[in-house]
Amino acid sequence: MGKKKQVDDSIIPIDIAPSDPGYLRASRKKITKQEAQRLRSLKLTAPCFLDNIPCRARSKRRVTRKKSTSKLKNKLDSGSFECYLETLWSRLPADKRDLFTRLDCQWFAWYRKASYREKVLSWVKRKEIFSTKYVLIPIVCWGHWSLLIFCHFGESLQSKTRTPCILLLDSLQMSDPLRLEADIRRFMFDIYKAEGRPENKRMIYQVPLLVPKVPQQRNGKECGNFVLYFINLFVKSAPENFNINDYPYFMKNDWFNAEAVERFCERLHFGM
Repeated sequence: MGKKKQVDDSIIPIDIAPSDPGYLRASRKKITKQEAQRLRSLKLTAPCFLDNIPCRARSKRRVTRKKSTSKLKNKLDSGSFECYLETLWSRLPADKRDLFTRLDCQWFAWYRKASYREKVLSWVKRKEIFSTKYVLIPIVCWGHWSLLIFCHFGESLQSKTRTPCILLLDSLQMSDPLRLEADIRRFMFDIYKAEGRPENKRMIYQVPLLVPKVPQQRNGKECGNFVLYFINLFVKSAPENFNINDYPYFMKNDWFNAEAVERFCERLHFGM
């Protein structure tokens, strides 16, 4: 008998989706050689479209704490991120989850590609984001993770008690989070336009974009972990009615410390 192939138990298996959104109409097709080569050339991390291609089940093999902890120090690709987020989401209180809609972490990146823009807007439209209080949009651009949150987009733009606004939570503010502002505002305007909303462009572009001074990462690999922790804490603490007069609420530089992120990630890796 031949020798058994050794398997690294520290790796959590995940299914990686083809990079072309056209494959979402037939997600079971095999990827071609040309598609594989194009996928490898992408600068963005590998996409995993949550609504269309489910993550593979977690391995039942026993994982040692030593190996697991070492994995937490690696930067998350989008496939790992979505799998961890799915685990996190399933553990959050149902009454809190009901206030939120989530978008896939690759949709914003795909929106920035003109050839896929209309397709992404059609996916967003099916989410019915104007019927929910908050929309969570994890984004990854230039290899860096941050969290975009749309608040009260179903409310009037003149509302004083339920203020429509955008939050951008970034654990590396030295990288200038507002470099994405033009793309974010265009994304927001196109969503309103695709929904046939009555608000005009001038009103939509005046929606406040707020960047709270949240705790910062200590190295170049923690950004994905911080975004997961932002989501965990924000969902648990977000007010039912977000009022801009009470901003920044709990989102301050002493919101949490790095040790809290590490403990959270370790629990998440072991299934909470």
